[in-house]
Amino acid sequence: MKAKLCVTVSGATMEELRVNRDGVKDADLVELRLDFVRRPDVLGALKGRRCPVVITCRPTWEGGRFEGSETERHAILAEALDQGAEYVDLEWRAGFVDLIARRSGRGIVLSTHEFASIPVDLMARYRAMRATGAEIVKVAVRADSLSAALALKEIERNGVSAPRILIAMGPAGAASRVLPDRFGSCWTYAGDGVAPGQFDLPRMVDEFRVKALSDMTQVYGVLGVPLEHSLSPAMHNAGFAATGSDAVYLPLEASGVEDFVAFARAFGIRGASVTAPYKEEITRYLSEVDEVGQRIGAVNTLQMTEAGWSGYNTDVPGFLEPLDGRVALGGCRASVLGSGGAARSVAVALAGEGASVTVCARNEGKAVNVARLAGGHTSAFPPALGSWDLLVNATPIGTYPKGDATPLPGGPFDGDLVYDLVYNPTVTRLMMEASDAGCQTIGGLGMLVAQAVRQFELWTGMAAPRKIFEAAAAASLSRQEFNQLDRT
Repeated sequence: MKAKLCVTVSGATMEELRVNRDGVKDADLVELRLDFVRRPDVLGALKGRRCPVVITCRPTWEGGRFEGSETERHAILAEALDQGAEYVDLEWRAGFVDLIARRSGRGIVLSTHEFASIPVDLMARYRAMRATGAEIVKVAVRADSLSAALALKEIERNGVSAPRILIAMGPAGAASRVLPDRFGSCWTYAGDGVAPGQFDLPRMVDEFRVKALSDMTQVYGVLGVPLEHSLSPAMHNAGFAATGSDAVYLPLEASGVEDFVAFARAFGIRGASVTAPYKEEITRYLSEVDEVGQRIGAVNTLQMTEAGWSGYNTDVPGFLEPLDGRVALGGCRASVLGSGGAARSVAVALAGEGASVTVCARNEGKAVNVARLAGGHTSAFPPALGSWDLLVNATPIGTYPKGDATPLPGGPFDGDLVYDLVYNPTVTRLMMEASDAGCQTIGGLGMLVAQAVRQFELWTGMAAPRKIFEAAAAASLSRQEFNQLDRT
C-alpha cells in the first residue's frame, strides 16, 4: 500500500493550531502537536477536523515542548483516545501501557526518538515496541551519514511487516522522508522544521512530488556538504516533472565519498551531481572519466553504467556559457580567485578559449597546481592593480549565510568584468562593489543552470526545459530569502 503523507502543524494557541490545521492541503493526515500550545484543549483540536488526525503531546525529554507532569500528559492523551482521535502518538519510554490497551492498540502510534545517533539495540527495541500490541510503531533516529540511514532498512529485511514509520532524522535522512515506501513506512511527515531534516509541505508535494513516487521511480541526487541551500533539487525535480519522467532528485549529504558509494549501491542511485567538497576525491571511485574531468582532476556529474560510475565535468561549458557575448576571451587577462575544484574548472575553461590565466590564492602550493593546468601563472592575493580584464571568484566567500563577506574587500576593481560563481545571494557584495567601481558583473546562477541542463540531458537523453530550470532556481532562491528574513 502506498505510504500516506502526514503534515505536522503546531501553534502557540488553540486558535492558531486550528487555523494551521484547516489550512493544510494535499495531506492524508494531520499531526496536531498539542505540546506547542500553551493551554492544550483536546476537544478544540478535534472539533471540525476535515481529515484524520494524529494527536501528539511530546514531552521535553523526548524532544517536545510539553513541560507539565506525566500525569497531566497522560490525561490529555487519554482524552484524545476517548474523544475519537484517529491516532494518538505515545512515547515508548513513557510506559503508558494502559492507554495502549484502552483501544486494544488500535490507533496507537508507539514512538521512540533518538536525537544523538542510531541505537545499537535498534532491532531489539523495535521488536519490544511491536510486542506491545500498538497498531503502528514509529522509530525516528538521528543519522549522521547516508549509510547510517540504511540501518532502518534492517527492520524491513528482518521480515517484520506490521505497520511502521521509519525516519532517519537530520540532513542525511532525506531518502527516508521522500521515499517512505522503500523503508516500509506506512506514512511520512512534512512540516515546518518541527523535526530535524523535515521538509515543508510545498517541497514534499510540489518539488519532490512525493505522492507520485513509487518503487519504480529512478533516484538521482546531489552529493556534497552542506546542501541545505542547494538549488539543484528544485531544478532537476522541476525538469523531471516537466518531461513526465518517473524520477526524483534528492539532497545526499554524505559523511564522505565512501559513504555515498555504499548508499548509492544499496539504494540504486542512477546519477548524481557532485559539489564541494567531493569533486576531486570522487574521481578515485570512477570506472571512467571524460576528457575534461581527467585534465582537471575533478568531476561534477556521475552516471551509473553497467561498468560502474562514469564521471563528467559540465562545469567547464557551464561556466563559459554566461560569458558568451560579454567578453572576448582570446588574449584576455583573467585572474581566478581560489584553488579548489571550481578554480580548476574555471582556469582550464578560460585557457581553452585563449585567455591568459593568473591564479590568486592564499594557498600558494595549490595555486601553482591550478595554474599549471591552464598553462598560466600565479600572483599574490589579492591581484595587483591593473593586472586583469576579467576577474572570477571561484571561492565560496560571500555565500549565504555569510553574504556580507567578500574575497576582495575594497577591490581593486579596475578591470572590465567581475564574474562571481556564488549564486546565493544572487547579487553578492563583491558584485555590488565591483559595479559601483564601474565594472560589469555576472553572478553564479547562470552557470549553475547551464551545468545542470547538461547533467539532465546526459542522464535522460532528453532536451532539458531550460526556462523551467531557471524559474525553479529563482523560486527556490526567493523562498530561501523569505525564510531567512522570516527568522530575523
